[in-house]
Amino acid sequence: MESSLYPLTIYFDGSCQLCSAEIENLRLRDTQGRLRFVDCSPADFVSPVPGADRTALMNVIHGVGAQGQVLRAVDLFEAAYRAVGLPWVSRLMTHPLVRPLADRAYPWIVRNRYRLPRSLIRGLFERAARQAAERAASQPRCRDGACERSTEPRS
Repeated sequence: MESSLYPLTIYFDGSCQLCSAEIENLRLRDTQGRLRFVDCSPADFVSPVPGADRTALMNVIHGVGAQGQVLRAVDLFEAAYRAVGLPWVSRLMTHPLVRPLADRAYPWIVRNRYRLPRSLIRGLFERAARQAAERAASQPRCRDGACERSTEPRS
């Protein structure tokens, strides 16, 4: 299934700072070009996801695989982390003790995502994003079987 899943298009709430921070973290880590990102927060956004209108996309993160597979919530994050080279996070999310907790926590996080303090979100994602950016800068960017290494100097 893995090869048929990517590229995986992720529909996210760009008006949510938590969602945007996580998407930026994934975007920076996606050196193989396996993920696509679509902000579904504009009021005039029309969902192309089968069985999910804009409201559904705003309330549960969705992804659509290369062959039309629809993933939601924790399943989507598990596939996204696997795509960006974080297999340990992906495996953790499928662990029999962790998965039920993740499934229960996700709806609570979604309901409260606009209430989370910016400082908490920054603290959670700033270091991870910086590390991802550094790692991405040192690796070749690959899309459609062609790779190129960044020529920008690293600081």
